[in-house]
Amino acid sequence: MIPKGKVATYGQVAALAGMPAHARFVGTVLRRLPPGSRLPWHRVVNAGLRSSLDGAGGAEQRRRLADEGVAFIGQRVAQACRWAP
Repeated sequence: MIPKGKVATYGQVAALAGMPAHARFVGTVLRRLPPGSRLPWHRVVNAGLRSSLDGAGGAEQRRRLADEGVAFIGQRVAQACRWAP
């Protein structure tokens, strides 16, 4: 449900799913997505509005977000791009 050009945090997704305090579970689910999944995993970031992925995964996430118009301030997603459902 996170629209293009916006991001949500792992905790925010967990709360919206009715599972507050289960942000790590959200990360586990996203990490286990099958290759080629169409779920927009790249729109989920950590509480600091940064990618939790290292190396190529983090670069891919940043590229996908930038392609959708998400703005960055250094390594952080701009607060204006945070989704408020």
